[in-house]
Amino acid sequence: MQCRRRHCYARIAGLLAFLGCVVLLIFAQHIWLTRLKSRVMIEPTFKKEAATPASPTRFLANGTLVSTQPVFRTSVGPNRSLAKEENAESILKVEPYKYIINEPDKCRKNNTFLVLLIPVEPHNSEARNAIRKTWGNESMAEGIVRLFLLGVKNTTRDPGMRDLQQRSLRAESQQHRDMIQQDYVDSYYNLTIKTLMGMHWVSRYCPTAKYVMKADSDMFVNTEYLIQKLLKSNIPREMYFTGYLMRGYKPNRNKDSKWYMPPELYPSGSYPTFCSGTGYVFSGDMAKRIYATSLSIRRLHLEDVYVGLCLSKLNIEPILPPNEFLFNHWKVSYSSCKYSQLITSHEFRPSELIKYWQHLQKNKDRACKTSKGQMARNMNAETLHRSKVLLNPQ
Repeated sequence: MQCRRRHCYARIAGLLAFLGCVVLLIFAQHIWLTRLKSRVMIEPTFKKEAATPASPTRFLANGTLVSTQPVFRTSVGPNRSLAKEENAESILKVEPYKYIINEPDKCRKNNTFLVLLIPVEPHNSEARNAIRKTWGNESMAEGIVRLFLLGVKNTTRDPGMRDLQQRSLRAESQQHRDMIQQDYVDSYYNLTIKTLMGMHWVSRYCPTAKYVMKADSDMFVNTEYLIQKLLKSNIPREMYFTGYLMRGYKPNRNKDSKWYMPPELYPSGSYPTFCSGTGYVFSGDMAKRIYATSLSIRRLHLEDVYVGLCLSKLNIEPILPPNEFLFNHWKVSYSSCKYSQLITSHEFRPSELIKYWQHLQKNKDRACKTSKGQMARNMNAETLHRSKVLLNPQ
């Protein structure tokens, strides 16, 4: 009897051991499947991140932000455009850099005819104030929007100075509501980034603007005369880009030059036609076209050349202005007669800008004492002289 009991107990113990092993196997299999499922869920994200290209920009030792995108080669077929791969609207919803100061509602209550994009250094409040009082005065005509473009001054050695400057900029912004600033180093070599910031802003926040002008902060701009020209019936409303045309220019390979272009950055022997970055005008639709196209073209530090590359890829040729003397990327000797019939002149100090602007306003309606033919000959001689200087840089 005891033997039978022992035998029964042994069988029960064996059965329990077997059931325990089965439970352990099921539990181990459950854990293994759970981990496998987690890996399957995580792996695509990991691969997607690995496949994402590196940031198209990097910082040099001096704090300058440069691009690491592929070189744009004019001799090769057109690069695959990211604008064709992604919906343009979704592109424009992603800010290229973080906004520190923005004016997203600037155009909402305004039937915008002309947006003035003005790159300026953060510390140069004198230039901004002079432009507000002169050619950037929004009350000059209905539909004018003035916007100063700023980055962040590289003041890493003195964080306190940067904070002080930012507080000053915010106070100025709250007073005038005409500044946008993003978080990139404000330098000459990042002027392309600054200009593209303006293009992006127009595309997203002012898409119905009829025309846009980008002009440097040391320019004299006859805004009223520009508007008169743009209102002419023969001026295109779309795919229009004009300014002082730069044709047949070659990359400057002189390492000591401000306009030096390294062969490894731009190997081609010539630039496509572009407009001098001192001041150019384009129809509102071009802001979106240029910005979207720029996503597939490596950044170059020469902003006007870079915009020309974007136009070339878009198969859009800059158009000659109605008059060859309208846009000047040098300083035209002042007279109220000449300045009443031009759009841009270069290299003005703030005090000088205010002085000549006020003089022009007082005398713009008076007939020119010099005949138009003589004025044209004088302008032509000045243009020829300046062109010789530019074509033969020291």
